[in-house]
Amino acid sequence: MPQVTVTEQLLIHQKESPMATGRVTRLLNELILAAKIISREVNKAGLANVLGFTGETNVQGEKVKKLDEFANSVLIYRMERSGLLCAISSEENADLIQVPDNLRHGDYILIFDPLDGSSNIDVNVSIGTIFSIFRRTKNNGPVSLEEVLHKGSEQVAAGYFLYGTSTMMVYTTGNGVHGFTLDPSVGEFLLSHPDMKIPETGKVYSINEGNHDYWDQPTRDIVSWFKSQDNHRKKPYTGRYIGSMVSDFHRNLIYGGVFMYPKDSKDSKLNSGKLRLMCEANPMAFVIEQAGGLATDGEKRILDIEPHELHQRVPLFIGSKNDVLKIMEIYGNN
Repeated sequence: MPQVTVTEQLLIHQKESPMATGRVTRLLNELILAAKIISREVNKAGLANVLGFTGETNVQGEKVKKLDEFANSVLIYRMERSGLLCAISSEENADLIQVPDNLRHGDYILIFDPLDGSSNIDVNVSIGTIFSIFRRTKNNGPVSLEEVLHKGSEQVAAGYFLYGTSTMMVYTTGNGVHGFTLDPSVGEFLLSHPDMKIPETGKVYSINEGNHDYWDQPTRDIVSWFKSQDNHRKKPYTGRYIGSMVSDFHRNLIYGGVFMYPKDSKDSKLNSGKLRLMCEANPMAFVIEQAGGLATDGEKRILDIEPHELHQRVPLFIGSKNDVLKIMEIYGNN
C-alpha cells in the first residue's frame, strides 16, 4: 500500500483548513529541508567534531553547544531565503531577526528553538527542533516587536522535529495532529502517526524531582497526588523524565501523561518559570490541544497568555486532559 508523504498530507490539509494556505505548505517544506540537514549532522555528530561547547553564551545565559549553533545557522539561512518570511525569532538570538532587504519577503513570522534538549547532545539522548508560525498583521515595512508578540491561539502552524532512533516530524495547522517518520532510503517523511490523539488520562508524570525543595506548595501537592493511590488511576503514576522536553512530550503524546516544568526558587532569574512562551510553550500547547490535551501555567491556558517580551518565560503543565485539569484544580485551591 502506497505511503503518504508529508507534502501530500500538507496539500490535503491545505484544502481542508482555512489557515493552511499554499504559502504555509511551502514554508513547512522549507522547514523540512532544514530539519533533514540538521538530522544528518545529529546522526554523525560524534564523527563531525560538532559535539561540545562553542565557548559562547546565548541570550538565556546558557553555554551554547556546537550543534546548537549549527542548527540555528541552518534554520536562519534556509528560512531567510524561503521568500515566505518577514522576520524570524530564535531562542539563541537576543533580538528579532529581520529578513534582509536584498531577499524576497513574505508575510509570515517563524519562531523556533533550534535544538531543544541540547544538554543531552553529548550523551546521545533524543533532541529536537520546535517551531511556531504566525501570520503578519501588517503589509510592509520593518517588522515591529508588537507584531510578533501575539497569543499562541493566533498561530497558523506549529510542531516539532524529533531526532532520535528515527527522525520524526509532528505538526498541526489547526486541523488535527499528524506524525511523519523520515525514511532515509528515499529521503522522505512518510505518514506514520495519522490524527494523533493523547489519552484523556495518562500513566506518566514527567518532572525534574531534583528541584523538589525549590517548588511552591501547589507543585509539591500535585506531584504527591500523582504518586498516591488517590488519583484517577487508583494507583501511582510512573515517573519518567528524560530532560529533553521534545522527548518527554512526544512519549506522553503517544502513551498519555503530563510534562511539568513549574516555577521554582532555585534561581531568582527564573522565578516565573524556565521554558520560553513563544518558542517552546506556545507551539507545544497548540499541538497538544489539537490532539485533545491541555496546556496551562497552573492557572491560565497557555494559548491565552499575552506575551510582553520575546524571550518571556512561563511555568508549563502540558499533557492529558484529565491530568492537567487536576493540576489546575490543585492550584485553584491554594
